[in-house]
Amino acid sequence: MCGIYGSTIPYNNAQINEKLERSNFRGPDKLKFDYFGDKKQVIFGHNRLAIIDLDERSNQPFTYQGNIHLVFNGEIYNFQEIKKVLITKGYTFNTTSDTEVICAAYLEYGEDCVSHFNGMFAFVIFDQVKNLFFGARDRLGQKPFYYYHNGKDFEFASQLSVVQLYNQNLSVSKKAISLYLAWGVIPDPYSIFNEIKKLRAGHSFVFDLNTHTFTEKTYWDIDYKGEKAYKGTFKEAANELDHTLKDAIKLRLFADVPVGIFLSGGVDSSVVAALATKSTNSKVKTFSVKFNEKGFDESLYAQQVADHLQTDHHVIECNYEEGKSLIKNFCHFYDEPFSDSSAIPSMLLAKHTREKVTVALSGDAGDESFIGYHRYNWIRKGQKINMLPLFFRKFCASILNLSSNYRLKIIAKALTYKNTDDVYLASMTNLDFSWIKTNVDVYDLEEIKYLKHKKKNLFERISDFDLKTYLIWDINTKVDRATMAFSLEARAPLLDYRVVEFARSLPTSFKFKGKNQKRILKEVLYKYVPKHIFDRPKSGFSMPFAEWFKTDLKDFVLTELSDENLNKIPCIEPETISTYIKQHMNGSWNRFTIIWQVLVLKQWLDNNGKGYEVK
Repeated sequence: MCGIYGSTIPYNNAQINEKLERSNFRGPDKLKFDYFGDKKQVIFGHNRLAIIDLDERSNQPFTYQGNIHLVFNGEIYNFQEIKKVLITKGYTFNTTSDTEVICAAYLEYGEDCVSHFNGMFAFVIFDQVKNLFFGARDRLGQKPFYYYHNGKDFEFASQLSVVQLYNQNLSVSKKAISLYLAWGVIPDPYSIFNEIKKLRAGHSFVFDLNTHTFTEKTYWDIDYKGEKAYKGTFKEAANELDHTLKDAIKLRLFADVPVGIFLSGGVDSSVVAALATKSTNSKVKTFSVKFNEKGFDESLYAQQVADHLQTDHHVIECNYEEGKSLIKNFCHFYDEPFSDSSAIPSMLLAKHTREKVTVALSGDAGDESFIGYHRYNWIRKGQKINMLPLFFRKFCASILNLSSNYRLKIIAKALTYKNTDDVYLASMTNLDFSWIKTNVDVYDLEEIKYLKHKKKNLFERISDFDLKTYLIWDINTKVDRATMAFSLEARAPLLDYRVVEFARSLPTSFKFKGKNQKRILKEVLYKYVPKHIFDRPKSGFSMPFAEWFKTDLKDFVLTELSDENLNKIPCIEPETISTYIKQHMNGSWNRFTIIWQVLVLKQWLDNNGKGYEVK
């Protein structure tokens, strides 16, 4: 896990060093850069967090056979298996790292090397013989990759702010702000700057240094070639999933530094912890967060799982003061507006976990692959309502709108949509756009095609859509920045592409039957942890911000989002936001989500967006 950097722009040593210092939290063990090419026209830089082969021989930029130069962020979990094959083909290795294996695999397989990698990664190779960059981002977008290409120069980094630094040709994107206000994140491939893009997950690229052309292509997608429906029984599928998960977890437990597990007490993290205890002889370290506020403390459930599995469990007690300090430094690590408020407890968890370990496994992606979110159950119920004629639903909506209850008003809005697809799409953004001032069609995104897939049922479509949007844009961004802020590497076994592909080959009923969500994942879990521990409602991962905004953080909110300040923020309706703040403070309507979104945007504009034209 590291921060990577590269450029063909002729920055001086001091400027390059400052760029790398900006992302030093991603890799504090070694900061290094060098010049490559016949005319030294290529700059590669790296912030290293040493995980595998801690020796300096594996520092980056890494050179293999004299003319292959690499910067790499992430892990290739199956590198030892690939290495054995490459050795039989005559390749030699001087390190025990996965870094060197990427270089040899590129020489052997060319651009197709990425299809051999099981991992999370963003890397760029400078092939000095062909005078080109070849780079890629992992299948499911766990590692970030930002790039700037103006038709001639090319620059890339793990953090947007690194590319931003010293670049005088940037402008803040109104379209990106509009997308952010609708989705709560800035979807790939956009960034907050018009001129900087994100490489999409599952994509590779070639930048030709002779012609200055940039070519991007898809190397993996969830509708992968050879996709076949699973033909076995539920029990056989559960056994196969058990085996695949064990292998995914075993691969991710390998490191030359201490490894732990984030344990919330939910199904996903518990299955990871349970199978980890079966994959190692040493006592597994687990970590959970405890909040003192009523309704937010789930640490008891994590403790029950830890007690059963006999892990070395650590409970991290988080409080208001720590949360407040992270809010004020939020944009330093997230680089662009990002409004998932669970990023704050994620950062707190990472901060204290890093005191004990350098790597932590998480349970991310269980909900997307195994149909686990609350909203899927609501959609199931909504399908029945949608069978009613639209005119009748609109009539019911008009009656509900007379109520002052904001939940009934939300239901009223949902009743007016023509079909369930549209209801789901709207639910993933803000149902109410009256506070957003924009001409942008926020639904004009390539990923909408996953929701409209003609050959899949509704639950498979929304599962695919969430995987390609919410998981990549939100969850993976949140986890990467939150953990990297404290130089902690997060690994997600449920994001192993074999698990994702297997889940998509299963009948929907294996995953969601009746009211039983994540059915097959629970079947695996209950082999190792008693079912009664999980007989409770599903909970999320959040902090009591909605309450804090009315109490401890009230003055902070009112000062930051004063009428004067609201009038300076682009793409919002200031008077509407001011009304929302009043509603939240007097307790008549919970407007926390929108207030938090605007607060994060305002903070970014003040700290990272000063001096840039908005267009």
